[in-house]
Amino acid sequence: MQTDETSLMSEQPYPMGPGVRRATRQVRVSWLGHEVLVGGGAPVVVQSMTNTDTANPIETAIQVKALAQAGSEMVRITVNTPDAAKEVPAIREQLDRMGVNVPLVGDFHYNGHKLLTQYPECAQALSKYRINPGNMGGGKKRDDNFVQMIEVACKYDKPVRIGVNWGSLDHELMARMMDENNRRATPWEAQAVMRDALVISAISNARRAEEIGLPGNRIILSCKVSHVQDLIAVYRDLSARCDYPLHLGLTEAGMGSKGIVASTAALSVLLQEGIGDTIRISLTPEPGGDRAREVIVAQEILQSMGLRAFTPMVVACPGCGRTSSTFFQELADSIQSYLRNQMPIWRARYPGVETMNVAVMGCVVNGPGESRHADIGISLPGTGEVPSAPVFVDGERTVTLKGDTIAEEFQAIVEDYVERRYGLAATSSENK
Repeated sequence: MQTDETSLMSEQPYPMGPGVRRATRQVRVSWLGHEVLVGGGAPVVVQSMTNTDTANPIETAIQVKALAQAGSEMVRITVNTPDAAKEVPAIREQLDRMGVNVPLVGDFHYNGHKLLTQYPECAQALSKYRINPGNMGGGKKRDDNFVQMIEVACKYDKPVRIGVNWGSLDHELMARMMDENNRRATPWEAQAVMRDALVISAISNARRAEEIGLPGNRIILSCKVSHVQDLIAVYRDLSARCDYPLHLGLTEAGMGSKGIVASTAALSVLLQEGIGDTIRISLTPEPGGDRAREVIVAQEILQSMGLRAFTPMVVACPGCGRTSSTFFQELADSIQSYLRNQMPIWRARYPGVETMNVAVMGCVVNGPGESRHADIGISLPGTGEVPSAPVFVDGERTVTLKGDTIAEEFQAIVEDYVERRYGLAATSSENK
């Protein structure tokens, strides 16, 4: 029986793409004439955090620079001791001398109220403060400490992220809510009460900050947990109850593929629903690992979802019995590394190059087709195939490469394509 394909056709194409971005206030994070916009329709911002001793200003400035060059648009530093607070202005000055235009966010716990008031130069050098209400004491002491920090933010006109964390949730609030839960006819599970307490803590502290005098457009919220489904539930709830911009991140996500997969699973669901204005991927670095990996993962999540573009994307097949040679894998890795390493230069010289798609395919099955769909692509010979590699540019076959210099020749073709398509001269001539 032959299928009537016409009867299966839809009247309209099925919708795709992320949901409408959640409407929020817009927060401006500024320093020395520069600013990063968070929320209010601005692109989702990538941020990261150093793991150096902030009391070592040179080491910290070097890592901030590396994170910024990788694409971090805000960098958070730990401010936990008087020595660390004293060095924050030096870190800012060093970054300015190196031309590193990235805002510094101060991460405060336990003694932030003292450090911000006792070291005003630190308070001024930072572009934003991160406050954890659960780590500020209890009762009146907690409120006094919170008031001091918010008053400093008001004095220097600094935005604040009020970040609650399930590992340091306000014990008094949690105890009260558990008591209330026990009086319910059908008590909730303890995990549900905890999620509700996180949301209530974040919003109530934000409202308290506004009562003290911090404008509502200077507040960002976060509710960090380390389990995927908890994070999704908490942020869905939080986004429904307020219009503050939200910072997303799976705290203590873990190391390697586990941390990457868990963070991607949680954040992708929320971003698809239009929730989230800044993100950080909290990866545990492998010994000697590159801290900038968390920045690259954050960028790749946003770019894979079509929310932003940071660097040309490389499409490559996974390999199979047709591709017993590792040449195509090595070429794909080489091209991907080359494109990312070029971006600090290309970003200014070749506007729009970050949207380019490159295909490096390993055999004739999908190779020519994928290469035609990319802006520029190469279809390498698989095992037993004719030893030639056709190159496709804008869907057209332009040249066939052979021999031992395929990698070098293809890279040269990519360089020429970037210059012709994205060069400022080409852009200017097109606009005439």
